[in-house]
Amino acid sequence: MAWIYLIIAAALETAWTFCVKFMEFSALKNLRWATVFLPSVGLPVVVPFVGYVVFGVGNVYFFSLAIKSLPTATAYAAWTAATLVLIKLTETFFMKQRTTFAEVFFMLMIMTGILGMKYYATAK
Repeated sequence: MAWIYLIIAAALETAWTFCVKFMEFSALKNLRWATVFLPSVGLPVVVPFVGYVVFGVGNVYFFSLAIKSLPTATAYAAWTAATLVLIKLTETFFMKQRTTFAEVFFMLMIMTGILGMKYYATAK
C-alpha cells in the first residue's frame, strides 16, 4: 500500500509543479473581487494558486503515509524518480515537447537505481 501512496504523492507533486509553472504573480495585481470567478479573467490566475495549495497539501499527506512503511531514503528516491517520469510524460504528451533518447536513457538509469535500492532495502 505504501507504494500506491508514493505514486499518488508523485502524481500530486507533478500537478503541483505545473501549478508553479503557470502561476502569474504579476496578474494578481490586476485581479479584483468582481473578476475573480470570471472564466476568462480571474480563473486562469486563481486556479494555479489554489492548485498549488491543494496539490501541495495532498502531496505531503500521501508522502507522509508512504514513509511510515518504507525506508525514508528509498521512498524519497522513488518519489523523486516517479515525479521526474510523470513530469516528462506530461511535457511530452500534453505540451508536445520533444524527448531525446538521452533523456529516456538517463531516466531508465534512475529507475534502475531506484529498483536496486528497493531490492536492497527489502533484503535486510
